[in-house]
Amino acid sequence: MQNISKSNIKDKRAVIKKVLDIVVPILISGVMIAWLFHKIKIHTIIQILRDQCDYRWLLLMCGVEVLSRCIRGLRWGIQLRAAGIKRMPRFAEMVAIFGAYALNLLLTGVGEAWRCLYVADRQKANLSTVIGTDIGDRISDAIMIMVTIGLSLTVASPMLEKFMDTYQLGRDIMHVIVSPWLWLSVAAIIGGIIWIMFAHSTNVHIQKIRTQAQNLWNGFRILFTMKHQIRYWLYTLIIWVAYFLMTYLCFFAFPFTRDLIRPELAYGLIPGLVVFIFASLSIAIPATGGLGPWNLAVIFALSLYNVRSADAAAYSMVVWAFQTVTQVMMGLVAAGYVTYDRHRSQNISQLPSSPKQ
Repeated sequence: MQNISKSNIKDKRAVIKKVLDIVVPILISGVMIAWLFHKIKIHTIIQILRDQCDYRWLLLMCGVEVLSRCIRGLRWGIQLRAAGIKRMPRFAEMVAIFGAYALNLLLTGVGEAWRCLYVADRQKANLSTVIGTDIGDRISDAIMIMVTIGLSLTVASPMLEKFMDTYQLGRDIMHVIVSPWLWLSVAAIIGGIIWIMFAHSTNVHIQKIRTQAQNLWNGFRILFTMKHQIRYWLYTLIIWVAYFLMTYLCFFAFPFTRDLIRPELAYGLIPGLVVFIFASLSIAIPATGGLGPWNLAVIFALSLYNVRSADAAAYSMVVWAFQTVTQVMMGLVAAGYVTYDRHRSQNISQLPSSPKQ
């Protein structure tokens, strides 16, 4: 009876967690978008989009986005083969990324789960191995974010100092960063986790955590032990340059961001980097398709360069919309390919085997 009760409690917790995973991102997006349109007049944005936007640059941005997803698929293929998974067709590697980004528009994390399941099923591979490569894929992204932040701290320090000095949020962040209590707390937490891991190593929950940590480590380690490391990191560099270009190219589409493309701002490269960094950091906030946090991060970053709120909102909304439509179209391509590939595989498996000579 007690076991049944514990099972019911566990099932209820799992249901609550799934509901929160769905509801929380939607609520965050809804609240932020409602606040955004409460502060900014929608007809002003529509006027900017109708009269001032050069959509050719946005279409070029969409092409760069597709290129970045293709390269990302090829990069993941290197990890998969390093983990012992037989080679997929190059287009299948790309399709896995197309589908993942499209599904992530519906719910954060769904796309990552789908691409792992897709590869494991298609290649008859161990799912935990595929998940380990996905973890490594995300770790390399985290490394590039840290590198980009370091670059922005060097070349865009005046704007970041303005953020720290002008805004209460910036002052609060700086106060926390320089506080010795923060780093003492971090050290204490890490020490406590290590002690618990070793002191209670036989605990079922601790064993699960250690298994997950081992998968994380394996995903990280493979980045530096696999073949074709140079090609992998070259692909990574291309991907992140493309991500930056998706922000920078759109500066040419609006008159108020074209004003930032001047020599003293490295022809727009520095403000482009600042906007890119703020937008990248916004992914830490769970939201459906990034809608809400991403837009507000972009608006805030542009405000540091004295771009009006309505103008910045128009930039963020139209860029987000074009990127989202591109992801949906890539998702349709992925759905078509997966259906065709599965049908072809079934037909091949049904062919009679040739008689032995």
